[in-house]
Amino acid sequence: MPEIKTELINGDCREILKTLPDNSIDLIFTSPPYADSRSATYGGIKPDQYVEWFLPITKELLRVLKPTGTFVLNIKEKVVEGERHTYVLELIMTMRQQGWLWTEEFIWHKKNSYPGKWSNRFRDSWERLLQFNKERKFQMFQEEVMVPMGDWAERRLKNLSKTDKVRDTSKVGSGFGKRVANWIGRDKVYPTNVLHLATETKNKNHSAVFPEDLPEWFIKLFTKPNDYVLDPFMGSGTTNRVAQRLGRNSIGIEILPQYFDMAQNEIQTHALRLFEKKEGYDENKPA
Repeated sequence: MPEIKTELINGDCREILKTLPDNSIDLIFTSPPYADSRSATYGGIKPDQYVEWFLPITKELLRVLKPTGTFVLNIKEKVVEGERHTYVLELIMTMRQQGWLWTEEFIWHKKNSYPGKWSNRFRDSWERLLQFNKERKFQMFQEEVMVPMGDWAERRLKNLSKTDKVRDTSKVGSGFGKRVANWIGRDKVYPTNVLHLATETKNKNHSAVFPEDLPEWFIKLFTKPNDYVLDPFMGSGTTNRVAQRLGRNSIGIEILPQYFDMAQNEIQTHALRLFEKKEGYDENKPA
């Protein structure tokens, strides 16, 4: 098996991306600074300026992504003067003009989110994960993210109707259909586009670290071993660390030296642990 490469680069992704080859990346998974967020570290881009700031980056991402590749963008709009700002929607529309296909939208439900309220709203417990592609046909390994059947099957599959035993075509003309009887005898099913993941993370030194389960799910879905994963806003290196563990090559770009150093140290430690595990090393075993 080829050696897995993990390349971490300290610099501005707007410049670093220009050095990457065309059509070289299988999956881009990233969470850029949200509008007006992390102003003490990343500058806090204003909502009205966000699309203009981000479009040169998405232009380069479009160039480096393979035709069969996928771009997953974790992003969230903010509230400005009592209403949701539209910069995420504006970004989607402008990226489509740039040549991107907005293929799907996943929801990350933070199942352990703290409760709370404001005068006119409750606390958010979800974030968007927007899927973009260059072509309508892209690689996708749906069997890699199948989930246990669940309790619903016992009651739903007990007494099947005539309709359940045939392919029931969608009544809205979408072309989709289902045959409920197909699920008899199965122990796993395909998931929905809502991911129920906790927000816990082992890294408390970065202001916005997502759990490893989040990039892991998308890396399994859209890549195979030895593919290339890119995170242009690497932060503490969660995406790259997971890619390394799953046998994928990766590139991570981070503008802040303190986070770059953090990611580099964690990747090196993680690589050592993987090596020791592969070699069967036991620290409690006498030399």
